[in-house]
Order: sequence, then C-alpha cells, then structure tokens
Amino acid sequence: MRIISINLNGIRSAVSKGFLDWLALQDADVICLQELKAQAADMTEAMLAPHGYYGYFHYAEKKGYSGVGIYCRTQPRQVIVGLGIAEFDVEGRYICADFADYSVVSLYLPSGSSGEERQQVKFNFMAAFLPHLRELRASGREVIVCGDWNIAHREIDLKNWRGNKKNSGFLPEERAWLTELFDEVGFVDVFRKLHPALEAYTWWSNRGQAWA
Repeated sequence: MRIISINLNGIRSAVSKGFLDWLALQDADVICLQELKAQAADMTEAMLAPHGYYGYFHYAEKKGYSGVGIYCRTQPRQVIVGLGIAEFDVEGRYICADFADYSVVSLYLPSGSSGEERQQVKFNFMAAFLPHLRELRASGREVIVCGDWNIAHREIDLKNWRGNKKNSGFLPEERAWLTELFDEVGFVDVFRKLHPALEAYTWWSNRGQAWA
C-alpha cells in the first residue's frame, strides 16, 4: 500500500500548478490532503474525485482557510468528518477514513506561530486530541495518522533547532506531547523509524529566505 500526505497550501492554486498531473503519476492508494483553503462550492469535479479516486473533505467555515481531505482508490466503510468538538471542527482539521481493518487520518494541527492566542488554541487542540488518539490506538485497528502536525519532535527534525527553542512548533510542551504520543500511547514516527539519522525536511518557511 502506498499512502501520500501533502500540504497543498490551497487546492485551487495547487491544481493550477499541475497537482492533478503529479498525482496521476504517484500510483498512490490513499492521499491525505491538508490546507485545502476552499469550500465545497469552490471544488471542481476533478478536485472532488480525481480519476480513479473517491474524495472526502472537511472544509473550514472560514473562506480560504485550513481544510483537509482524503483521496482513496477503495471506498471506505465509513468516513468521520471532524472530532465532534465544535471549536475545532469549524476550522476543518480532521477527517478519518475507516477501511476493513485499518484507518487513515488526514490531520492539520493548528499553528501557534501568529501569537499567544493561537498558541493556546493549539494547546487546547492537543489536549483534546491526545485522548482521541489513545482511543484509536486502543481500538485494535491499524491507524495511520498523516498530516501537518506543526511540531518538530527532536533536534534532528528541524534545520535550526537552537534558534527555534522558544518558537511555536518546537516548544518543550509540544515536544513532550509528541514524546507521550510515541512512548506511551504507542504511535510510531514512521519516517524516523526508517531513517533515524537522515537530515531531511518537508517544509521551509517563506520568511527570511529559508530556501536560500
């Protein structure tokens, strides 16, 4: 099975830049999407269900903001849209597809980088989400949680860890939360399991010429 997770930074923008052509070449069974930045009315037929895939989405109420989705070749037994917590579900951050003996989640965990208020929203989400993850783990099903976590766990997981120790995404509380998720709840960071010493990154900030 091949599962892909991708932050689109806007599905309409991504499609205009060739996302659907790229997707057709990936031969993926499941694709988890984050940051749709679109509502249902904005979605074309090709966005809703690319050739060979079923599509399921959790849109944010705010236009042009957040949103997650899942494309899959096999129709799920059920799809759970949202966590059932209104303050988080209005932001379109969680969708889960249940198949015969496994589940796939597409997650967009809040960012706290814009200020203290959003950081508290992030902490609140984390506090509510961890018990849900415990329930998923205890279900006996194989559970794959893909997405944009907005947290780096260890120093190797970001390029400039020394300069980010006091920044959202690498705060001690956030890192400890992931440690609990892995060491106590029993989830596995698959990338680090396969590549324990590789310095590789999935995101660079647009600020400060991070790509340079």
